[in-house]
Amino acid sequence: MMKQPLLILLILLSLPTIVSSQLAKKDTIRVFYLGGQSNMDGHGSLSDLPKELKSEFENVYIFHGNPAPDENKNGGQGVWDKLKPGHGKLFLSNLKENKLSNYFGIELSFAKKLQTLYPNDKIALIKYSKGGTSIDTLASRNAGTWEPDFNGKTGINQYDHFLNTVRLATETNDIDKNGITDVLVHSGIIWMQGESDAHNEEVAKRYYDNLKRLLDLVRASFRTGDMPVVIGKISDSGNNKNGKVWEYGELVQYAQEKFALTDKNATIVRSTKNYKYSDKWHYDSEGYIDLGEKFADAIYQLNHE
Repeated sequence: MMKQPLLILLILLSLPTIVSSQLAKKDTIRVFYLGGQSNMDGHGSLSDLPKELKSEFENVYIFHGNPAPDENKNGGQGVWDKLKPGHGKLFLSNLKENKLSNYFGIELSFAKKLQTLYPNDKIALIKYSKGGTSIDTLASRNAGTWEPDFNGKTGINQYDHFLNTVRLATETNDIDKNGITDVLVHSGIIWMQGESDAHNEEVAKRYYDNLKRLLDLVRASFRTGDMPVVIGKISDSGNNKNGKVWEYGELVQYAQEKFALTDKNATIVRSTKNYKYSDKWHYDSEGYIDLGEKFADAIYQLNHE
């Protein structure tokens, strides 16, 4: 029979190994948030995807919050799944399953590029965007507003849908369902929005203040006050009678440039000015693919300056 002092000694010697094993049983996953309006939704056609973006991704996961108008209680609902094509416009979700569409946004090429930049990391995307939405309530029309204090009839707005998306996404402890607890490293915010705020001069002039306030709150929701932000600069197809689709787009562009210049953890992607359009509002498939890659490069640079 083993003597008690020897048994105690063996137990004590094994404790570091046990503790180390428990600490090792955690997955570190880099998380990126994708938000904005329709050019973040994505209007690219799945039929235009190159072969390398057509299949399900390994070690890349997405929580895509259900896009919904203000007042709708189902906004932001979703489930974690492996990233695959179909997270563009007309995507829907609930608390049980995702309903993929025939469209894609920046998420596919963004993730593909991130895998080359972080070859040893698992990647997770949290996406909530809604076409036509504005930051300013005066510009919201019927699409919805990200103004946090907008009450409407029920008190539910786009910012609430965003918060619901983040809450549901981050309360999951095992995104990839491998039985190991996840440690989420919030690594960046990608924001593609502003077109709806460019219809009204008064609203466009307020865009910088509105944008700064909103993105400060978005950062706070991830409990990361200096979380890197990449802004996608809005552009104009010029496909309108007066030559401009967004009459006061230059004011919004100025505000976006100002934000990128004055925030030490922000930058801006300007390649949108070179893209072709599928209609007068939205980029074509090639544009979304390029924009995703540009966003990935930009957020990587911010994380490694």
